[in-house]
Amino acid sequence: MRFSLFVHMERWDESVSHRELFENLVELSLLAEAGGFSTIWIGEHHAMEFTVSPSPMPTLSYLAARTEKIHLGAGTIIAPFWNPVRAAGEAALVDVISNGRLELGIARGAYQFEFDRLAGGMSATEGGASMREIIPAIRELWKGDYAHDGEVWKFPTSTSVPKPVNSAPPIWVAARSPESHEYAVEQGCNVMVTPLMKDDGEVQDLVDKRDAAVAKHPGAATPELMVLRHTFVHPESEPDGWRVGAEAVSRYYRTFGAWASNKTTPTDGFLEPSPLESVADKPEFAVESLHKSAMIGTPAEVVERIKGYADMGVDEFSYWIDNGMTHEQKKRSLQLFIDEVVPSFVS
Repeated sequence: MRFSLFVHMERWDESVSHRELFENLVELSLLAEAGGFSTIWIGEHHAMEFTVSPSPMPTLSYLAARTEKIHLGAGTIIAPFWNPVRAAGEAALVDVISNGRLELGIARGAYQFEFDRLAGGMSATEGGASMREIIPAIRELWKGDYAHDGEVWKFPTSTSVPKPVNSAPPIWVAARSPESHEYAVEQGCNVMVTPLMKDDGEVQDLVDKRDAAVAKHPGAATPELMVLRHTFVHPESEPDGWRVGAEAVSRYYRTFGAWASNKTTPTDGFLEPSPLESVADKPEFAVESLHKSAMIGTPAEVVERIKGYADMGVDEFSYWIDNGMTHEQKKRSLQLFIDEVVPSFVS
């Protein structure tokens, strides 16, 4: 089992500057590298303060200069918002800067809010066509001269400048449906999944979808599978410590829901979380439910659950640290994970 850190700058009000948030992100990333994590993942989101990351590439380039061996993951770029030539070149440049440490995650996109502003109001459900088209195009551009005549993009002969340090950095597909798992297998991509607020039965279901996709393609390599979970570890001496984490994650998902509903115009990039009463009929938002679904608990409890993931066939557990907590709370939990969880998986 490998461990990675999924991290963004997240700003909930104007009391903390973007510069301070950036310094906090760097500190958590350096802590993850020192703790033996394999990868730092940073995604792409636009015009929303609670996930500050208009492009993962500048941040990953900075981290490349501050780190030595940890891999640097774009987790993920949103395919409809990128031209393949630009995506191939920028990704390759990060790979050059980091001396071959890039991992490139690609997704179709989810927030209609972003599609309304970056894709002319295109339905977010149509983003899958862009994802399926951009991946083989990027790979061809990394190889050399390539002309493209697709449904989404058309361009004459071009190439990626620069080229990656290695011939082709790993590409990860954000997958949920059986079709997206099958596409990952067909393309030789790894798979990244998130069960969101669902319990570990959803993790098993996602692993099963990966395995079913492999079974449909005899001879194909089995993609590595990464599971992304909100994570908070509290000391054994604080038996009620889980509640702090569960309340924070509930607020995070209620904010996620407010953005996803696309019903309210944000003010300067801020949007209040959906009120508790609006999700009263949705038990998955309850703190008791999130205590069991999110990766929240003492080190021993977390070790037991992650060992269950390993038994299912999960290759990488990604510690999702975005949750609205203070930097000190995040750092304390991450350090406890490094000190008391990671050693149980080091042979």
